Amino acid sequence: MDQALGLRKKTPSRDLWDNDRPLKTPRADTLVRTLSVSSGKGGVGKSNVVVNLAVALDRLGRRVMILDADLGLANVDVLLGLTPTYNISHVLDGSRRFEDVLVPGPGNIRIMPATSGVQKLTQLTQEQKILLVDLLDDLETDVDVLLIDTGAGISDTVLYFNVAAQEKIVVVTPEPTSLTDAYAFIKVMFTRHGERSFRILTNGATDEKEARAVFAKLSRVADHFLDGISLDYLGWIPRDPSVPEAVRRQKALLEVFPGAPASRAFMDIARRLTRESPAMPKGTIQFFWKR
Repeated sequence: MDQALGLRKKTPSRDLWDNDRPLKTPRADTLVRTLSVSSGKGGVGKSNVVVNLAVALDRLGRRVMILDADLGLANVDVLLGLTPTYNISHVLDGSRRFEDVLVPGPGNIRIMPATSGVQKLTQLTQEQKILLVDLLDDLETDVDVLLIDTGAGISDTVLYFNVAAQEKIVVVTPEPTSLTDAYAFIKVMFTRHGERSFRILTNGATDEKEARAVFAKLSRVADHFLDGISLDYLGWIPRDPSVPEAVRRQKALLEVFPGAPASRAFMDIARRLTRESPAMPKGTIQFFWKR
């Protein structure tokens, strides 16, 4: 932890930013549910899933924060038409506090934006990883659910954000390349980090039969080659022309087309998540570990 102390010393003190605001004590008795959303392959609608799932959970009364962890190719701010002044790079270099970089999203959602076109951020140092865990533990903003939009692929940074999350959602589409890359991601998480539990969400399916068939294919391969793996079918999002239209408008689908089939599907998945008990923290260091 000594590696993190140097970076914490660079982080501006609270007094520097707001001398008049009373400090809030983090709610140590509140378990924050952290869910990473990954895919293996890019272009499967992962960021769109994060945004709309956040809106759905917000409408069900959950206090939601999105962490855009696609650090070199951020999309969450673009999907929502936001132009943040600061982003996570300013937190990591110590020039801004975590709370000061958060921007408001739809409803009561808070968003930690990332940046695009900065290659050095695609590979976090060990000190930066420790710092992020430390800063989230000390976060003053009340949060019930943290949704982490990871980057595509199986880079060290992508794996880090998944290991630091309690639950892992893997987004797949009916395309064979999506299934192949999702399996590769799950395999690396299993063999390198001992992760055994994954939630599978099928995106862009024609109907539920196709969505479940996609899950069945992935599940069969994983069961055959990865002994002890557990894949859980979370649900599916239908192929819906309202989805690309909402993207063009830079709005969440649930904001502009609340009655669309895909919007109803997001609400169904959010209701399922709220009915479940969150996974208990593991032995590894995780975000909001103290809570």
